[in-house]
Amino acid sequence: MPAHFIGLMSGTSLDGVDGVLTDLEGVPRVLAHAYRPFPEALRAELLALNQSGPDELHRAALAANALARLYAQAVHDLLQTSNLPASRIRAIGAHGQTVRHRPGLFDGTGYTLQLNHPALLAELTGITVVADFRSRDIAAGGQGAPLVPAFHQAVFGRAGTSVAVLNIGGISNLSVLTDTSVLGFDCGPGNALLDLWCQQHTGQAYDAAGQWAASGRVHEALLHDLLQEPYFDQPPPKSTGRDLFHAEWLTRHLAAHPAVSAQDVQTTLTELTARVCAADLGRHGPACRQLHVCGGGALNLELMRRLQARLPNVKVENSQAAGLPPLQVEAAAFAWLASRTVAGETGNLQSVTGARGARVLGAIYPA
Repeated sequence: MPAHFIGLMSGTSLDGVDGVLTDLEGVPRVLAHAYRPFPEALRAELLALNQSGPDELHRAALAANALARLYAQAVHDLLQTSNLPASRIRAIGAHGQTVRHRPGLFDGTGYTLQLNHPALLAELTGITVVADFRSRDIAAGGQGAPLVPAFHQAVFGRAGTSVAVLNIGGISNLSVLTDTSVLGFDCGPGNALLDLWCQQHTGQAYDAAGQWAASGRVHEALLHDLLQEPYFDQPPPKSTGRDLFHAEWLTRHLAAHPAVSAQDVQTTLTELTARVCAADLGRHGPACRQLHVCGGGALNLELMRRLQARLPNVKVENSQAAGLPPLQVEAAAFAWLASRTVAGETGNLQSVTGARGARVLGAIYPA
């Protein structure tokens, strides 16, 4: 009997919603994929809500409603594509949109905030919804992120060998998988700064295939300054987001290098992502000879080229080679996490988040 779960993911890249319909009986399989881009007004509002602003509680509530409606449209697309009724879906894992992520800060506990309206999503779809995956881990003293390494182990882990998985969304996160352990953490910026700079200077939402970056040169002095960010040298467990790597962070560093061309800034930011991720793999997964790359960054050919150049003894390839297309991995992970929650099984890894122990994650909104 198939175990059908839907996973919905809208990440820090702020491009839209990826949804997958999965069969989680045995080895996880994706049966259908749907994508719904953010309407520009919603994208702008979600980006603005990453920082304090006027009437933000009201605005956040309305943005959560709009996001839930977009999620419901993605679910409808998946059901139509697969010709399955809603009654055949055990649950939807709906991550929500992260707008603040400050674990361990301020009062010793901190918080993470994903805008979402899972009750509305359950009403709109008639399907049980699992949401709010990160807060229990933070309550248990963890980072609340990343949560995908356990899923990476289930899908990409190989007996007798060390494998790494690098997800490059708005933020990049690395999983190092061995026979005896799983390590995972956020490396730093992925596409967030690349997309921001590209949109500001070309009007395009992202640098398609990294072509603009490929036409410029790395500005070594700027790169050196960017690499001084203390976060890069922090040991795991650690996680980050737009709370740190935002427009003001980049502007502050660029102020000391006013003559760098926009094109060369894009090249330098691409090298920054590649350099930081490669260094983390060398530091924490020196035995790995295989790196599966997923997320939107896997489609940036210039970024992939730079990763391979930095890791000459590692086979760097798109996660499609391991059977799961790069834009489906994170959504599939939250379908898998939803299945764990529904079954009363733990979803976090103490070795990844630093929580006091394994916990059942998320809240369930019955159909």
